[in-house]
Formats: sequence, structure tokens, C-alpha cells
Amino acid sequence: MLVQQILQGKSAADVVTVAPGSNVGDAAALLSEKRIGAVIVSDGAAPLGILSERDIVRELGKRGANCMDDKVDDLMTRDLIGCTPEDEAVSVLQKMTDGRFRHMPVMRGDTMIGLISIGDVIKARLSELSMERDALESMVMGH
Repeated sequence: MLVQQILQGKSAADVVTVAPGSNVGDAAALLSEKRIGAVIVSDGAAPLGILSERDIVRELGKRGANCMDDKVDDLMTRDLIGCTPEDEAVSVLQKMTDGRFRHMPVMRGDTMIGLISIGDVIKARLSELSMERDALESMVMGH
């Protein structure tokens, strides 16, 4: 299964962004309100970084609630690892597992066209495996 097939089940509106210079506390409130695990930091063009709930919790553990007054720029991951719509879901899952991250921007050149989570990729992979199993059962049963 290709990443573009996973994106078909998602809306572009599913990508939540915050502007650089935004407050970490406001970003955390947005994560909670939207029930999501990460926001993209963007000035409207290419993504500048990603801020995940893990980034915030890590900093909370180090410094306490003072980090909530920081700017997202200070906590975000800047070196984004992305994928393309043509990438295979299995290779994306491997990148996420190896890199120990759960969200990946989908890029077409310098433009982000979507964001997929490890949950999206696993759900797609399970669906694919289920279809393969059904096809094999049909072959074995002679249907």
C-alpha cells in the first residue's frame, strides 16, 4: 500500500499547524482540544518543524511547568523526516520505528500535502493483510 492511499482516507484539514513563535502552552492546549499527538510548525510555506506531545512531556520532566511559556521553536524537532505519496507504507513504518517517532509529513517537493501517524500506517497495513488473508482463503476454498 502506498502513502497516497492512506492520505485518501484523511482530510487535508487533519493537519494542524501553529505559527513559529507560538507559545508551548497554547500548542499543548491545541493538542488536547483536537485530541492529536503533534502539530506542525509552519509559517504557511514549508514545515519548519514538528512539536509532539512527547517533546512537551520531555521538557516538562526536565524543567517543570516553566517550559509552557517557551516558544514552540525552542522545543520543536527541526530536522523532519518525511515521505512522499509514492512511498510504500511498510518502508514508512520502518522509518518511524527506527527513528522512534509517530508522525511524518508527506511531502511533494518542498510542499507538505499531509501528515500521517504511525496509527494510520498500522491501520492501513492491517487492512492490507486482512484483504490478503481473505484472498488466500478464497483460493484455498476454491471460491
